[in-house]
Amino acid sequence: MTDNHHEKRSDADHSSTDKPEIIRVSTRSRATAVAGAIAGVIRDYHRAEVQAIGAGAVNQAVKAMAIACGYLEEDKLEIVFQPFFTEVEIDGKERTALRFSVTVVNL
Repeated sequence: MTDNHHEKRSDADHSSTDKPEIIRVSTRSRATAVAGAIAGVIRDYHRAEVQAIGAGAVNQAVKAMAIACGYLEEDKLEIVFQPFFTEVEIDGKERTALRFSVTVVNL
C-alpha cells in the first residue's frame, strides 16, 4: 500500500516548479501497484521520488521500480533511479529512510 495521493493532471497543469508527492512504500505494498503509481508520476512529471524504511520496504520499492521500467516501455520512457538516505520523523521519532530519485533518461 502506498501513501501516495497523486492526482492525475495534464502537463499543462504543471509549472516547472511542481513536484510530485513522494511515493511511500511499506513491506506490505504490492510491487505492481507501486509500479503503476511510479509510472503515472513519471508520465506526468518525468521524475518521481520513492521512499522506503526497512529492508522489506526497500525490497518492494526496488521491485516496483523494475516493474515500472516495463510499464513505461510502451511510452518509450527509460528510467533510472539513484538512492540516497534522508531523515524523516515518524510518531515523533527520527528515522532514516532510503529514498530513490527516479528520472527519465530519454524522451
